[in-house]
Amino acid sequence: MAPAKIVIIGGGFAGVECARYLERRVRPDEAFIQLVSPDAGLLYLPLLPQVASGTLNPRSVSVSLRRVLRRTEIVPGMVIGVDHDTRRVVVRRSPGRELALDYDHLVLAPGSITRVLDVPGLQEHGFGMKTLPEAMYLRDHVLRQLDVAALRGGLQEDRERLNFVTIGAGYAGTETAAVLNKVCKAAAERFFPEIEAGMVRWHLVTHGDRIMPELGERLGAEAKRILAERGIELIVGTSAAEVTANGVKLTNGRFIPSRTVLWTAGVTPSPLAAHLGAETVKGRIVAEADLSVPGLEGVWAMGDAAAVPDVAEGDDKVCAPTAQHAMRQGRHMGKNLLATLRGGRPEPYRHPDLGMVVDLGGRDALARPLGIGLRGVPAQFVARGYHLMALRTAVARARVAFDWTVHGLSGDDFLRIGYGDYKTHTIGGFEQSGCYLRADEVPRVLKGLGDPD
Repeated sequence: MAPAKIVIIGGGFAGVECARYLERRVRPDEAFIQLVSPDAGLLYLPLLPQVASGTLNPRSVSVSLRRVLRRTEIVPGMVIGVDHDTRRVVVRRSPGRELALDYDHLVLAPGSITRVLDVPGLQEHGFGMKTLPEAMYLRDHVLRQLDVAALRGGLQEDRERLNFVTIGAGYAGTETAAVLNKVCKAAAERFFPEIEAGMVRWHLVTHGDRIMPELGERLGAEAKRILAERGIELIVGTSAAEVTANGVKLTNGRFIPSRTVLWTAGVTPSPLAAHLGAETVKGRIVAEADLSVPGLEGVWAMGDAAAVPDVAEGDDKVCAPTAQHAMRQGRHMGKNLLATLRGGRPEPYRHPDLGMVVDLGGRDALARPLGIGLRGVPAQFVARGYHLMALRTAVARARVAFDWTVHGLSGDDFLRIGYGDYKTHTIGGFEQSGCYLRADEVPRVLKGLGDPD
């Protein structure tokens, strides 16, 4: 018999863990494994805020899939359609270039995307924090606001540039606001004496009345205290009503002048979840406890895109869309696929939540491993230890540990790359070769600028 064709959609935690498990245990004559991913890297999302803050190098948090997977065929592209009747998926490799992949078993792990609500101006003026380019761009943009404001423009313009707003007080929003606020304050104090103390202000906006509710009451209150000590204003019970180039209007009527509005108000499953006609809950495919999709033979779902029953918690709860569950579901999916290929029975997924860790920059951290609340240096030790263990290769662990060590000893140079200043990827765009004035244009332009102050 020909080997079974297993197509895994998604190169995140769940998809990669599944492929790794299968590679080590499935014989080549049993299955041929393909993994479809838009790029060839496994991004470690929990450390993105540290990329934005400059603590970690971008390469440190993205592991090459080809270093991790040796027998799996990596298919670069994005799955844009599924036809279960013919058991084929459509992969777009570039605009206008598609290919079809056949499958016997389809594993859906496309992950999630930022949940963008119908807020006027958000698409045009908001910043995201879900990908590596977004984190790098955000750092460049924030530091550029300090650079320009140091030239002492108009008061209103300086207020807009030095006011930073984060919408959403979950894990990503709180961490990013905390670490970038620390970067801004340190940069202003060290390199920008022209910027008056107190002009740099960060605002953290949440629709509820708590931040990171998974931490519990006590650690949540501690997080609020740390943010308040750093001068971050927590605005509760509201959200964004409109985002403009010069600020954000909140649903409570308040307007905050700002040129940096970071949107981290939750995620939503990949739109691919609706293609199969399967039952969904808030966009997530309803899956059985063994990760199979009811009514669709040979289709499995896991990670952020799947509503998997949380057997460990019970009471009809589903697993939270966290990296912790995604990695474990990936390994469990590999076990169930192997059992299916060999005529066995898949087993239900059951794993308790081990807690969460939050790194707020410097020595400030919070952790709740196994329900035990920690803060400060002990929490920082647990948080960084967990991240190192979760990284998939020894090379990635070494890079992250090295970056932490160097940053701790030398601090930040507050250097920005500058690619965020340009709108195009061409040579002329990056090098600005077409921006020079002709000699006869210089007098006219200078006249228009007026006399220097």
